[in-house]
Amino acid sequence: MRSVFYEKRAAARHGLAFVAAGTLALTGCGAGDAAADESVTVPEDAAVEGGAVEALAVEVLDTFDHDAGSFTQGLELAEHPEFGTVLYESAGLYGESDARITDPATGDVLASQDLPADEFAEGLTLTDDAVWQITWQEHVAYQRDPVTLDVVDTVEYEGEGWGICHDGERLVMSDGSSTLTFRDPVTFAETGTVEVTLDGEPVFQINELECVGGQVWANLWQTDQIVRIDPATGEVGAVVDAAGLLTDEEAAGADVLNGIAAAEEEGTFYITGKQWPKLFLVRFA
Repeated sequence: MRSVFYEKRAAARHGLAFVAAGTLALTGCGAGDAAADESVTVPEDAAVEGGAVEALAVEVLDTFDHDAGSFTQGLELAEHPEFGTVLYESAGLYGESDARITDPATGDVLASQDLPADEFAEGLTLTDDAVWQITWQEHVAYQRDPVTLDVVDTVEYEGEGWGICHDGERLVMSDGSSTLTFRDPVTFAETGTVEVTLDGEPVFQINELECVGGQVWANLWQTDQIVRIDPATGEVGAVVDAAGLLTDEEAAGADVLNGIAAAEEEGTFYITGKQWPKLFLVRFA
């Protein structure tokens, strides 16, 4: 598993998750950690149209069990006709990738569908009548039935697939660069792009996405940070510090933060990580 993680790290388009006006701060990790923590402090003079960039923290409201074997790539809360309120989750790694439906309260897997062993699952999102799941370097997106997770259609696309979300009208997709790509939610055809910036500088390694309230929340891969992006302009309006959620014992067997889903109450989210034993219900403040 570690070899695959490092393979993905080496293949990333940029070695820095965040570049912002010379404020990069690198912190070395021990040899047992999966990757270096590459984070940034929001510049005091950073500004977007309408006000300063917010520096937010995580308020934990509740904690739940999560399948520590899941290399979480995508996370989405929805209602299922048989199971009720569930989390749809995309789990990665070659030979272990799947799409699954889980119980948010217990972490139990209620249903799942495997991907071919030579495909690495990445982000996942729901539209009104479908689940879209993308793959890392296989250039394949799966349209799935939201009840059974059966594949309804398969679509090819160019470039890498990292994260994806649905804003009610279009799909928003990341590829690890500073660019978000917009796609038609029915055909998956590309309809436009936007460059993501903070204080005028590009933001790289945008990964898991969640569309809510007209904004895009995004994990920055290899960091404990989540950013809020205005998809109309690409400007980052907030940076969330989500470090320290796991205990030292839990973190020893876990990988990086990844997985964000809007929760039932407005302004709250479920967040977790790759091979994390815990799922957190949080508020950003």
